[in-house]
Amino acid sequence: METPPEDLIQQIVLFVDREDPATEPEGIAAAALASVGAFTAHPAADEWRGWAAGSFAKVVRRADAGTFAKVRAAHPDHALATSGAGQAIAFVPGPSGHVPKKIAKLQVSGTELPRTGDAPWPGRAPESGPGLVVVLNDSLGMSTGKAAAQAAHALFAWVLEAAPARVDGWLRAGRPLSVRRLPAAGFRRAVQGEGAGPLIHDAGRTEIAPGSATACVVAPIRCAD
Repeated sequence: METPPEDLIQQIVLFVDREDPATEPEGIAAAALASVGAFTAHPAADEWRGWAAGSFAKVVRRADAGTFAKVRAAHPDHALATSGAGQAIAFVPGPSGHVPKKIAKLQVSGTELPRTGDAPWPGRAPESGPGLVVVLNDSLGMSTGKAAAQAAHALFAWVLEAAPARVDGWLRAGRPLSVRRLPAAGFRRAVQGEGAGPLIHDAGRTEIAPGSATACVVAPIRCAD
């Protein structure tokens, strides 16, 4: 019996080192890249069709070094992504009521990474080229875990809706991605720019009000010298 789309959830596990954690932009980027990496690694899996027809439900959990290694070993079908010091793994969506025990035990709420290394907007990416930027609405006060889930929503929506040639070029270039939190006014300007991807609105299950505009993929912009 096919699982209803609303009951399918993609599990993402973010590596949070207790001694030397990655910066928040690195961790969020890794989580978003892992989410898409699970799709590109197994694009024919039936679960993607039903999941994509729903609300793209995701859960971002955290694991320290030892637990992260154990989960990877126990579930070799994962997709691993890195961004600087950030690391995350993700899986094909599965029923919300049948999460593997090693993954279900991992904490969801309270995931935070240090907000250092977050370059001011605009980012230092070239005006042309395959790089992408996920912008996050910082006025919502999202935790690192919540922001990572929203960034993953935004990147996945962009992959599904962008021109195939643009997506292929980004994949061939090594999936360059950066993450920026922006204040409300800056976020509104960024998402209204030419080439911006689908604007993500949260369902409101955790942390923020339903319908809140949270994240979007935008084209990189050169910093003024």
